[in-house]
Amino acid sequence: MHRFNDPKEFQEQALADRARGKTTALVPTMGFLHEGHASLIRWAAANADAVYVSVFVNPTQFGPGEDLEAYPRDPGRDAALAESCGATALFMPAPGDIYAPDHCTWVEVPPLARHLCGASRPVHFRGVATVVSILLHLALPHVAVFGQKDWQQLALLRRMARDLHLPCRIEGRPIVREADGLALSSRNVYLGPAERAQAPGLHAGLLHAAALARDGQRDAPTLKAAIAAYYAEHVPAGEVDYIEIVDPENVQPVAALEGPALAAVAVRLGRARLIDNELLRP
Repeated sequence: MHRFNDPKEFQEQALADRARGKTTALVPTMGFLHEGHASLIRWAAANADAVYVSVFVNPTQFGPGEDLEAYPRDPGRDAALAESCGATALFMPAPGDIYAPDHCTWVEVPPLARHLCGASRPVHFRGVATVVSILLHLALPHVAVFGQKDWQQLALLRRMARDLHLPCRIEGRPIVREADGLALSSRNVYLGPAERAQAPGLHAGLLHAAALARDGQRDAPTLKAAIAAYYAEHVPAGEVDYIEIVDPENVQPVAALEGPALAAVAVRLGRARLIDNELLRP
């Protein structure tokens, strides 16, 4: 596995791979890799000749008071995991390698960034779209692979790639969970024992709503109320950021289920802000 810090050297490798006719895949991450990331890298290795993994804690997607400095990091472990899962190149730049001191160019997708996580994190998706655009221009991959836990991010990046005519497919892969249903996240390390015991309730509440939808409940406010009631009983330490039922493609709220809809939640448990989602199929 080749390792790069310099963007130009990384891009030269990507250009050389494409010139050799290789199919290439990019897996962008913020590091502190876990089995969820590993599943993305393995999928990329099974579907591409060259697999690039980027590890970059992107400062522009953190707002004031968020956990930029505290975000967990373990670059040595990240490198070992990426290589063991089939990565052929690892890109680990510093912030100054990505953003010049006078950086002033941003990528925004406002309609998909206003709701859900964007409501409480107003600069987050501007930072995400910008850094992913930069990475796509550096790596020039045929496909970029993301997890479906960040469904809003996935929808936004697909729209960005479409609107900018980027020659890259945005691939979403299923959420990887612990045995008790908790979605894997680097920020799960923030959970204390009592909080960890309640955390699986996030997914259980979503499954409760999915069962109601299968039984014929189509009213979105009723489904949201059912999730909220479940959390009040089973995740009492949680502070709900949002509970929404949205269109899976444009992540806009829906009043009723006329087809598959996405139940999306964000809940704060102590220092951790956990997100999860589940497709509801009436």
